[in-house]
This record gives sequence, structure tokens and C-alpha cells, in this order.
Amino acid sequence: MSTSESIDSVRCDVGLFVTLARRWFVRRLCTTLFVFIVSFMYLFSSDCHISFDSVQIQSMTLASFMLQIRKHEYFKKLNIIICKMRSEAPIHVLLISYPAQGHINPLLSLAKCVAAKGASVIFITTERAGKDIRTVNNIIEKSFTPIGDGSLTFEFFDDCLEDDDPIRGDITGYIAQLKLVGKPFVSQMIKNHAESNKPISCLINNPFLPWVCDVADEHGIPSVLLWVQSTAVLTAYYNYFHKLVLETYEELEHDFIDYISNKSILIRPIGPLFNNPNIKGANNIRGDFVKSDDCNIIEWLNSKTKGSVVYISFGTVVYLPQEQVNEIAYGLLDSQVSFLWVLKPPVKEAGLEPHSLPDGFLEETSERGKVVKWSPQEQVLAHPSVACFITHCGWNSSMEALSLGVPMLTFPAWGDQVTNAKFLVDVFGVGIRLGYSHAENKLVTRDEVKKCLLEAMAGEKAEELKKNAIKWKKAAEDAVAIGGSSDLHLDAFMQDIKKCGTVNIQKT
Repeated sequence: MSTSESIDSVRCDVGLFVTLARRWFVRRLCTTLFVFIVSFMYLFSSDCHISFDSVQIQSMTLASFMLQIRKHEYFKKLNIIICKMRSEAPIHVLLISYPAQGHINPLLSLAKCVAAKGASVIFITTERAGKDIRTVNNIIEKSFTPIGDGSLTFEFFDDCLEDDDPIRGDITGYIAQLKLVGKPFVSQMIKNHAESNKPISCLINNPFLPWVCDVADEHGIPSVLLWVQSTAVLTAYYNYFHKLVLETYEELEHDFIDYISNKSILIRPIGPLFNNPNIKGANNIRGDFVKSDDCNIIEWLNSKTKGSVVYISFGTVVYLPQEQVNEIAYGLLDSQVSFLWVLKPPVKEAGLEPHSLPDGFLEETSERGKVVKWSPQEQVLAHPSVACFITHCGWNSSMEALSLGVPMLTFPAWGDQVTNAKFLVDVFGVGIRLGYSHAENKLVTRDEVKKCLLEAMAGEKAEELKKNAIKWKKAAEDAVAIGGSSDLHLDAFMQDIKKCGTVNIQKT
């Protein structure tokens, strides 16, 4: 290399160094000025009054002024604001579910909605339920799944019971056992997160786990209950709560939501959760305990004409008497309608015999009927071949059918199901009353089954039911769309959590 080339190379290196140094200096200067200006405005705003005694602002150097600011408690808050402006850390939320299918599904939908809005979410239930969830969904415990702007992680705790322990069949005893082992598990998780500078902002649970509220109170963290029944049923319990998120939407239960809101209770109706567009990319994460033959069922429905199939399912808990199963089967035979029937086996703890179907039933209905142990209910109800739904009227099933525009034949068993059935028939106008309550031990005959099926499938009544069902489907879609009532309530709920998160960050 010649002397001139060496000089040019050195000049180039020096020039690059000067340029980089100048950029660094400008960035530092801008940062310092920014902090100075924001600090000055913050400290002398109307809600912050500070005097520096003998020190005169006019004679302060930048260094001495910043030193005074750093000594003041408001700088801590300012520092949090600046850090969040640079890179806002995710808020951390724990959701704790009772280990039953009907409880896990809506809470898991809420978990995905909260994650999609930017939170780091941990979903907790028992190891026994977790084993089934892992098998069905290929979920790895403690590994996070990105959802929207946030993430979802699963954690499972041991309920310390053998599979054949009789306590599993006693709901009161089992709830007490979950409190005994679950309370210290959740409490320790909160401590671990605080020590890792990832404080938990909020605990969310579903019914049957009231001890979660106690854990939250012990740690100074707010807790939220996801109400998984109708707002109409909530009017019997609202005095026990002051803040609630509801699996419903304003357009569906406007009067009851207004009534409870007027009682100074903060209501956030954010449903239908399963149909929220924010979580469409997370449909592979489900709370199912059983893996259904989805493809086979959907293919079978594809082979049927539009509005020709009756879907029959009584949820995960209701178990019909054998005599009632026989009457439904004969009603299906006599009506000649196509059907998809979920006839699930009994849970082991119940000690019940599996259902049987009348002799020759499967052979005689092989061309127009299908009997399965499990089904992807949301996909089934959304399928155009499904005309109506014989249901036990649990709120999850009711919301799914309402949100997907499917008329119902109501056959409630107990509790809130009876109230739901009345509203589906008499208020929402989407149902025909098939039975009043299983608890009455009143048998619904094959003739009644046939009559209601034919009425719901074709004719003036069927058209009226479908018209109303489509109306509620449209209302549900509008509610969860961006800017819809449920979407706005979900955003407001996230702001509630973020406020709690800011407080916990300051504590940490």
C-alpha cells in the first residue's frame, strides 16, 4: 500500500469514528434534555407541589437539578413511565380453573383473549386434567405459546388423590381437597414471580374455587371471577361480588346487565369468548379432555344437505336415565330425520352403566344417523347442515348455539339450565321446550320427541326460530368485532389489569 493510500485509509477511519461519536453525543444530549424537560413538567404540574428550600431553580446546574429530582419519590414513578415508553413489559396474569370440561373451556378462551391483548398469561389446573389436555393438544407444560401480542403458558398441580379415590365423586369433598393443595401452589407461584421481577397483576378464576380470592387478598392482588352462567342467573348472587367479567354480550342481556350495573357493581360482558376474532389463530389450543375424530364427523356432515341434521348433546356432566335414552332413540326413528348424537360414556367416579341403544337402532339409521362419544361442538354447530340442537341448556352450549345461529330444543337438568331454557324459549325466541327438568323425573316420550323435532326442522315455527337465531348470531359477531361492545369491555378489562400491574411494579 502506498503512503497516500495509507493516509486516505486513516482519514476514512477517523472520519467514521468522528461520525459515530457525533451520533452518540447527539443521542445522549437528546436523552438528557428529554429527561430534563419531562421531569421539570412532571414536578411542577398541578398535582405535584415541591419546594427546594434554599436552592434557587435559576442558579441550578443540570446535574444538581437532576440530583434533586432523583431524591424525590416522584422520580420513581417517572422512571417507570420512561421505562414503559422505551419497552413496555408485559403484564402477568394467572388463571386458575376447576378441572372440569365445562369450566376449563370458557376460562381458556378468556386466557387466549387476554394473551392476544398483550398479557403474559399462565393457565393453571390439576395435573389429572393437564394430562388429558397435553395428550389432546400436544401441549408441553411450562412452554409458552405466542398468541397475538402476548403469550400463554400452562402449569399443572397434583391434587394428591388416587384415580379411584371416592373423594373424586363427592364434589364438596373434592373442592375442599383442591383448596388444600391448590392454595399453597398458587401462592408459591405468586412469590416466585415477584422474586423474578415479574409480579402478578391479577388472578382470574371460575366458580368452585373461591379460595383463589383468599390467595389474591393475602398477596394484595386483585382477583376476578369469570361468571359462566347467564346474567339473569347472576341476579341471585350479585351481592357477593363487586367486579365481574361475564360470558355474555350486552345486546343479548342488556336489561339484566343494566340492572346489576345500577347496583354499583362493575360489569364487563366480554362474550362470546369462543368466537372472539383475536384468538382465531389459537384454535389449536383447546381445553378438551377427549380427542374426537373431527375429520370423520365433519366429512359426514359435509355429505348432508343444508339444514337437515339434528345435533344432540347433553354436555359433560348431565347423564340421562337409560329409559330416556330409549325414548329419544325411538323419537329419532319415527321422525326419520338425520342426526348426530353425542352419547358419552359415564365418568368412572359415578359408578354408572354405559348407555345402550335399542336393538337394531344403529343398523336402521346407518344412512342418516351417526352416534359418537365426543364431537368438536363449535365446528358442528357452525356447519350449514345442522338445523337444530337438542341441548341440556348449559350456558356454554347455549352461548355457542346463540352465537352460531342454531335453534334449540331445550331439555334442562337442574340449576341455571332451567333458567337458561326459559330464556331461550320465551325471551330470545330460539327454542322449543322439549322437557322442563330432568330432576322432575318426568319422562319425555318418543311422540313428544318426534313432534318437537318436526316442528323445529320445517314449517312456520322453524322459520321463526331460525330468523331469531340469525339475529342473535349477527349481534354476537358485532359484539366481538373490533370496536364492538364486548371488544370495548375487554379493552377496559385489560386497562383494569394494567393499572393493577403498575401498582405491583412500584411495589417490586
